[in-house]
Amino acid sequence: MKEVPVTPVPSQTVSAVLGGQAVAIELRQRRTGMYASIISNGDTVIDNVICRDGVDLVTQEYPGFAGNLGFVDLQGKSDPEYMGLGTRYLLLYKEKGE
Repeated sequence: MKEVPVTPVPSQTVSAVLGGQAVAIELRQRRTGMYASIISNGDTVIDNVICRDGVDLVTQEYPGFAGNLGFVDLQGKSDPEYMGLGTRYLLLYKEKGE
């Protein structure tokens, strides 16, 4: 697994090369939780999916995206909130088959 660096701000876009793919991850904190969108090689993979601790963001096979992303809470089992991004809540990429 590879950690994707995120910062404790309520709205951000992170660009990374993951599994050979140019990926943009948009994170937005709302009253109802943290939401993510993933764009891979210019195509939207997911749009405004709620982030949960230990739950993959991509829930179906997507032909233009290999692997998956998800958050892990290092201090319990809470869903991510922006103030803990990068310290308590890590965004992890896992290659297909991991």
